[in-house]
Amino acid sequence: MSTTGLPVFDTTVQESNLWLKAVMDHMRTNDRHAAYLALRATLHALRDRIGPENAVHLAAQLPMLLRGLYYEGWRMAARPTKERSRAEFFDHLREELPPGSSIDVNMAARSVFAVMREKLDAGEVDKVIDRLPPELGELWS
Repeated sequence: MSTTGLPVFDTTVQESNLWLKAVMDHMRTNDRHAAYLALRATLHALRDRIGPENAVHLAAQLPMLLRGLYYEGWRMAARPTKERSRAEFFDHLREELPPGSSIDVNMAARSVFAVMREKLDAGEVDKVIDRLPPELGELWS
């Protein structure tokens, strides 16, 4: 049964819910809102780190609804962030979360990256990882 009457919208809602459920499973939580916040924050921190060209290529792999979430608030002309360490990346991730959030940023990043590895083209994932310093690339394993 269609919820919007437009198959393309129904499909992206369904795909996005599958992503959210997978993030919840990896985070070992039943809190959909926490999984959503982790997904949003991690996608934004990654997008800001990999540069505009790579960010656009990665976005093309995401379900339409998540692509909109990914692009939310993005300024393409901005320079990529220069986080070289996990601590710097995690600080960026915390800035993307609501103030006072209790979400474990290490768990959030690892969970979202695991889902991305499961759901995206392996070649595209490898390209993203190759653009990251080794310390950040290790978060994908």
